[in-house]
Parts: sequence; structure tokens; C-alpha cells
Amino acid sequence: MFRGLGLAYKHHVIAAGSVLAGYGMGSLTLSSGEDKKSVMSSTTTKCDKGPSTVLEHLEEMNAKLKNLEKSIGVLKGGSSPDIYKPNENNNRKHGIDVVLGGQWGDEGKGKLVDILSQKYDVCARVAGGSNAGHTIVVDGKKYKFHLLPSGILNKDATCIIGNGVVIHLPSFLNELDTLKSNGIDYEGRVLISDRAHLVFDFHQEVDGMNELKLGRNKIGTTKKGIGPAYASKISRNGVRIGDLQNFESFEKRFRNLAQQTMSAFPGLEIDIETQLEYYKTISERVNKMTIDTISYTNDSYYAGKRILVEGANATMLDIDFGTYPYVTSSNPSIGSVLTGLGVSPNKVKGVYGTVKAYCTRVGEGPFPTELDVENPKCVGYHLGTVGAEYGTTTGRKRRCGWLDIPQMQYSVMINGFSAINLTKLDVLTGLDEVKIGKAYKHNGKYLDSMPACLKILSECEVEYETMPGWTEDISKCEKFEDLPMNAQRYVLRVQELLGVPIRWIGVGPNRLDQIDRGDGWDLSSNASS
Repeated sequence: MFRGLGLAYKHHVIAAGSVLAGYGMGSLTLSSGEDKKSVMSSTTTKCDKGPSTVLEHLEEMNAKLKNLEKSIGVLKGGSSPDIYKPNENNNRKHGIDVVLGGQWGDEGKGKLVDILSQKYDVCARVAGGSNAGHTIVVDGKKYKFHLLPSGILNKDATCIIGNGVVIHLPSFLNELDTLKSNGIDYEGRVLISDRAHLVFDFHQEVDGMNELKLGRNKIGTTKKGIGPAYASKISRNGVRIGDLQNFESFEKRFRNLAQQTMSAFPGLEIDIETQLEYYKTISERVNKMTIDTISYTNDSYYAGKRILVEGANATMLDIDFGTYPYVTSSNPSIGSVLTGLGVSPNKVKGVYGTVKAYCTRVGEGPFPTELDVENPKCVGYHLGTVGAEYGTTTGRKRRCGWLDIPQMQYSVMINGFSAINLTKLDVLTGLDEVKIGKAYKHNGKYLDSMPACLKILSECEVEYETMPGWTEDISKCEKFEDLPMNAQRYVLRVQELLGVPIRWIGVGPNRLDQIDRGDGWDLSSNASS
């Protein structure tokens, strides 16, 4: 299916983001050098007359284009790029690495991003909005991020808010102001896509109104206006960040959107003039950060810069692949990296799935391995209390349960993880035994895939595998071998069931409480170049 997409001509690559998002396929990695030549050789097509191959046709067209450009003075003594030649200097030693949530969110992605970002030049967000939340602890100080990538704490990194993100500017600017008050200099290091859509206050009001109408069937949204903002985008009446660069155009689009929204939601009142006045006052500040992030990201890639994407939410909240309708309004799986940043699949290298040593979710919807979090005598209470399971964005108590292997195998299949980041192993310390949800059964029959029907999922019986627990403090462990034997066995069993190496292991709440088993436990590091 993807054979025809294997032709890359320097910066010109066929866009395939929607293909991955639509079919649920993991990231596609193409080799360069001799491998790429063999791909090109195998895909040439003979023609009856003139040039004998498609590539020769392109070469002929390129030559004519050069003559035309020269005749009208476009080249100015220079030369245009050869669109038919592969980039011989494009080795796969660098690429775009991605950290994604493998469960229902809140897995601890930000902590890994914070550590990794010290080695990256560019850090990016590609989907979602201020409904996402990451908490980073640095020297005992907590930093909470909602729209900004956690990589902002690296003073040498540039942070991108990609075109796939929806942005509530009051919240975003407040986040920047909080950073500044904490001594973090962000000036010149935060760039916003001119194609990113805006979340307005009335989107948040609509979000709340929609939840109220649903009553007992509510979705459990954060009420941050994310869904209504994406609805405006898909309805093609949304307003984008770039519109602020021409305020007359912005005003026209805002008035139209506000009037349409009030008509659709009787009783909703929008103070249009006050809102326009606010956006007029912040437009200059926002415009200074607004650029074409698609060109910036791709230029950074070809310049050899290291790029890290920080995923928001998680696979089981994906609008296509999650427990619909109890999901978010975007694609927080691998496809969003391509469509939300504007890059081609062959630029993606490492895909790191973050997963807790147990499982949590916030909001409504089926949760097969769920435990009782209210009874102090139950394991669920231990997980919620010791793990401090409260939402970064909402403060809501999270639902807790055992690690769900069928759910994670589904996530592995969709995203093509090259390594796993297993977080919060320390939370299991003190339990007499630990369980792993190993299989789903429905009406006495094993299921071999994640059911789309929520009724079936909610009726599933989970088959567990029980392993002995451990009591030793693991927060000071620096190597895998330092872990108690039963903790080691647990990690290795999870790794075996998922079929993906576990590279990182979280052993405590602080920034550096993490074991890194090294590149040997990362499939992307061992891929042929």
C-alpha cells in the first residue's frame, strides 16, 4: 500500500499524514542511501516515447523549469533545487522523535520529555489544547504545563505550537507569564503556527452547555472548549492565529463565528466588542511569536537539528481509535505528528510510548481493569493515594486499575512504538501481589482485538496474571539490576507481553528518578541506516 509513497525528492515528499491517521498504522520509516536508490529503481515506470522513466521525465521538466526561471529572472544567478534527486546527505542518524501516551492520558509523558529535551534543539506540541496537562518537578519546584511543551525548561530549545493545536490565548499568555515570574526566559523560544485555530471563551461556555444537556450521559470533558473549537475548524468557520496579523480580517471572521454560535445556542451571550478589544491589545504580542511552523520544522530537520514531539492526551482518547464517544476531539496518536506539524512519515525516527505500571483514566467511559479507589482497604485506593492521582488540568480524582495488556497491545499496533517508558513503578511498592490484565473474554470467548462497541468492552471479563510484589524502596535505583528481583520480573513480563523493549523505568516522583537502560533498548537506535 505504501510502496508508492517511498519516493522522496529533497524537501518534496508526498503528504501521507491522513493515510496513517485514517488506517491506524504505526509510523513509517524509510531508509536512505543505497536502500533509497533501490526503492527508486524498483518504482521506475517505462514510457513509450521520449524519456524512458518517470525520473527522466522529472529531470526533463526540471531543466525546462530552470530555463523558464532564468528567462524571467527568478534564479538571480543561483540554481533551483533538483526535485528529481534523492537527498544523498539525508542519513537516518537524526530524525523526529515522538513521546506519546499509550493509555488514557496522565501517564507521565512530560517527565520523559523534560529529560530528553535537554538534548534536543526543537520541542513541539501537535494536537489538543489546554485540556492536556503535564507536571514537572525540578529541584522540588512544580511546573504545570497545559499548552507549552515541557521542553521550555531547556533554555537552548525552541518550542513550537503546531498547526494541529487549538489555542486559548488568555490561558496561553498566562502560562508564559507564570514561567517568566518563575525565572524562565522564554523570549524568542516560543513559536506558534499561523495555521493553529483559536479557542474562544464562548467555546468553553458551549462545552459546558453541551455537557449539561447530556446529563447522566456526559462525556466527562474538561470544559476547556477544545471540542467546540475543533467543531468550528471542521465546519470551516473557525478563526486561526494567523488571522490576527490582519486585524480587519480577524474582526470579520470573529463576528461571523460569534453570531453563528449564538444562533446555534439560544441563551448564549457573547460580548463581541469587549472580546475584540481584548484581542486587539494582545495581537502585537502574539504576532511576534507567529510564524509558518511547517517550513520552520522541515528546515530544522534538513539542517540536522534534533526535534522532539510531545504528545498530549493518549491513544485511548483518540477521536478515531479511543473509547468513542468518551474521547478527546483530536488524534493524540502517531498520525497527529504528521498532520499537526506538517512533516512526512520518513522523518519520524523514535516513537516512545509512555505507560504507567498500572492504569488510570479521568472522565467517563469503560475501564476494564478498574479498581475501587474509595475504600482504604482496596488496592485502587493505594494506587490513587500513593500515586497522587489527580488531574493536572481539572484536579479531578483519577480512576485507577491494573495494567491492561490488551489495551496496550492495541496502542502498540497503532503507534509502532520503538521503546516503552514505564512510569510510576514505585507506586506498586508495598503491595503483596501485583496483577496484570492479560486478556479479555466476552461471553466465555477470548477477544483478539480491542472492541469498538463500548457495550462489549464494558461487559468484558479480564483474565489476570498475578505476580509477587515487593516492599523495598526503589526510588534510589539507578540501574535495572538495582531493582528488587520481583520488580525486575514484573518489568520483564510486561515487556514480553507487549513485544516492545522497556527502555525507561520511573522509580520516583522527582525529575531524575528514572532508570534509562540505554540505546540498546530502543528499536529506533538499532534500525538500519
